[in-house]
Order: sequence, then C-alpha cells, then structure tokens
Amino acid sequence: MKRFFHDIQKGMHAFGLCIATLVNSVLLGIVYLLGVGVTSCIATIRHKRFLEMKIEKEKKSYWSDLHLKKKPIEEYYRQF
Repeated sequence: MKRFFHDIQKGMHAFGLCIATLVNSVLLGIVYLLGVGVTSCIATIRHKRFLEMKIEKEKKSYWSDLHLKKKPIEEYYRQF
C-alpha cells in the first residue's frame, strides 16, 4: 500500500512538472509576443531604426557623434 501511494506521488510530481513547463512556456511566449511584437510593430509604423544597418564604403568610421554640450551647473542638481 505504501508503494502504491509513493508511485502515485511520483506520478503527480512528474505531471506537475509537465504542466508547469507548459504553462511557463505559454506565459513567456505571450509576454514575449506582447513586449517584443508590439514594440516591433510600433517601431515599424513610426519608421524607427534601433541599429544602423546600412553599409557605406566611403565612411571611415561607423562611430556616431554624441553632440554633447556643456550645461549650466544648475541643471545637474536634483536630476532625479
């Protein structure tokens, strides 16, 4: 009798692991599609490019300038 309940417990544990894997995969898939998919659609509609993918042979460097300028010291206080 003890072995019977032990086998049932092992079976339920294996079943629980399978269900957990399935649920986690489905939930992570939904989160990925909503997060990345919606972001991709919005970026496509707004013609936003996150990476510069064009290759130009006449360019010497692909580093982009930051165009940093000096700000008044007051703008650095209480930034957050």
